[in-house]
Amino acid sequence: MLGLALGGVFAVSGVGMVVLYRATGVLNLAYGAIGALGSLIAWSMINVFLLPDWLSYLVAVVFGGVASLLYGLLIGPPLAGRDPLVKAVGTLGFLLILLGVMDWVWTDKAHALILPTTQWGFQVSEVTVNVTQILAVGLAVVITAVTEVFLRVTRLGAAMRALANDREATAMLGVPVRRVEAAAWLGSGLIAGATGLLLSTLVGLDAVTLTFLVIAALSAALVARLQSLPVTLVAGFVIGVLQSLVTPFSLVSSYRSITPFVVAIVALLWFARRRPVVLR
Repeated sequence: MLGLALGGVFAVSGVGMVVLYRATGVLNLAYGAIGALGSLIAWSMINVFLLPDWLSYLVAVVFGGVASLLYGLLIGPPLAGRDPLVKAVGTLGFLLILLGVMDWVWTDKAHALILPTTQWGFQVSEVTVNVTQILAVGLAVVITAVTEVFLRVTRLGAAMRALANDREATAMLGVPVRRVEAAAWLGSGLIAGATGLLLSTLVGLDAVTLTFLVIAALSAALVARLQSLPVTLVAGFVIGVLQSLVTPFSLVSSYRSITPFVVAIVALLWFARRRPVVLR
């Protein structure tokens, strides 16, 4: 069940990355760092400032949205006309800044953030299933379905899809490009904050680990060629389950972190195989 839960979080994160990429052309490599910093803020609010748990979790999610939105408003516009690689490198710089802040403020590495839902669960055969794991799986399905409907039905969703096709033509049609992009940054950031909390409970509250779990989400998004949300959902679950399945085997368990790379490479090679070769 842990594999499905992790796969669900990878899928949700991948969906957030795909939506942002389709609307802005930015591949946000700082996605995991945003969630990690939000979770550390929640940990401090609970354990240092003794504030209510629910308020701390809410602040973590809101922080994700605000941090992403600020980056999109301040750094996004100057890079809007640049190549996707340059935009991605910009978010990599943002990742390093956030990682530096976490290392500077939270010098003690021993942190634990356990959601209350982890205490509730039931037994299936010899496997213990808790509500946090169910929440991760259910959240992935619900967010993917709601986002897909949102993109197809609402005016804002239609504007995001139009931006993905042709930014300049969309702007000429009178679509408020900056507002649409800001909405994409905000929504993606809120998802980053929520997934950071879930991952903090599932794999532990470690800044570096949470920051680079973005690789799994990125792999799920690449399998979907940064387009299809349902394919991103399935790919996220596959990566999580495969990574969980290889864990019990001592010969390969230490290499389980490369599972996202393997899945992405196999998928990309398959897509390349199906592409017709044109002779000139």
